[in-house]
Amino acid sequence: MQTHYERIGGDAQVRALVDRFYQLMDELPEAWEIRKLHPADLSTSRQKLYEFLSGWMGGPPLYTEKHGHPMLRRRHLPFPIGQRERDQWLMCMRQALDDVVADARLREELYSAFVRVADHMRNQPG
Repeated sequence: MQTHYERIGGDAQVRALVDRFYQLMDELPEAWEIRKLHPADLSTSRQKLYEFLSGWMGGPPLYTEKHGHPMLRRRHLPFPIGQRERDQWLMCMRQALDDVVADARLREELYSAFVRVADHMRNQPG
């Protein structure tokens, strides 16, 4: 059985997904609240998400090799993440998946997994 990493098309497609995600976050006014939680220069955020998704999808564990265990919730605790931020993040990821991933079934599998992760990152009521 192929991994999500293989099904998406490997390294280049993971990078394309991340690039599109941050492009949307940077451009869409309705993503303002999630965008303001990121630094002005998105290059480090972009690289870390790319490294994380590579391993998370079953490809090379780039993030863990560089930074250790992701500890996603703990690393996101300094940032106020409520329902709006979660929804804005998911909106950008949904659009990025739609724009980059040709396989509809894979898009839905990944989006469902992203919803679970985004729910886990919430640390604010509402």
